[in-house]
Amino acid sequence: MRRRDFVWGISGAALALPSAALPQQATVPVVAFIHSGASDALARYAVAFRQGLKQSGYIEHQNVVVEYHWLEGHYDRLPALLEDLIRRRVAVIATPDTTASLAAKAATATVPIVFGAGIDPVALGLVASLARPGGNATGVNFFSIEVDTKRLGLMHALLPAATRYAVMLDSNDPKTAESTTKSLTEVAPHLGLSLKFVSANSPQQIDAAFMGFASERPDALFIAGDSLFASRAQQFATLTMRERLPASFTTRGMVEAGLLMNYGTDIVDMFRQIGVYAGSILKGAEPADLPVLQSTKFDFAINLRTARALGVTVPPSLLAMADDVIE
Repeated sequence: MRRRDFVWGISGAALALPSAALPQQATVPVVAFIHSGASDALARYAVAFRQGLKQSGYIEHQNVVVEYHWLEGHYDRLPALLEDLIRRRVAVIATPDTTASLAAKAATATVPIVFGAGIDPVALGLVASLARPGGNATGVNFFSIEVDTKRLGLMHALLPAATRYAVMLDSNDPKTAESTTKSLTEVAPHLGLSLKFVSANSPQQIDAAFMGFASERPDALFIAGDSLFASRAQQFATLTMRERLPASFTTRGMVEAGLLMNYGTDIVDMFRQIGVYAGSILKGAEPADLPVLQSTKFDFAINLRTARALGVTVPPSLLAMADDVIE
């Protein structure tokens, strides 16, 4: 037999083999991580997400690729980004962000989505029910709206003489802004508080809002739980100390930066849970069958250094309640 015929015979036999019998090149799944904040300010959350993936058996750069898309408050980037991700058929879209979650759900009914939502995901239309989501999305409800009234009550206990509150909202996050406005408006009269709502959707508008406080000074500032605001911790710390304005937010990072207090869901744990669910879907689980998780860890911290600088006396009862006190 001529060598050429022999080679052709081997090649033809290989072509005739079932595809399952041929060597397969493993395809590493791609998880698209979308958040409206900034990577440098929220690095700890990305670490928690990777820890969740690892719990499910997926390690970045080994058996999974994670694409990080940090919007830095530019929600206008979402349509083109989602169109590209859907076209490339990424394995999972992970969106620990209410607005990005809604955009992803509106963009695709087939690509699996693992969301983080601060508002009831059934009311938002993300899932049919908490127990049986029924579509291509599941995730975590982190109760940012439900804890707003508790946070306002804690601020009132910490600052009993303060009656005029400024509430800062992100107009680019209308669902959160609407729900925060509704919940605080309902509870404020019972606490004897008056509220003034101020919109800011960029670092420049945050600066401008504080300039406005000079002419109509509030007694305290309530910063709505928003991803853009979470990524501007140092800016808020600098401005609130400059204006000597007691302020609160939902996450501990703000208090560590210098704000007076925080109360809210343990967001780091929420990001970890989203990573776990993303890994479960990579293993073959269907979002429709994964019940929406309810956050159970909450965090209350007080910065005593800031309290002393502002002349605020912290009641012993609140110190006893706090999960962390920064001296």
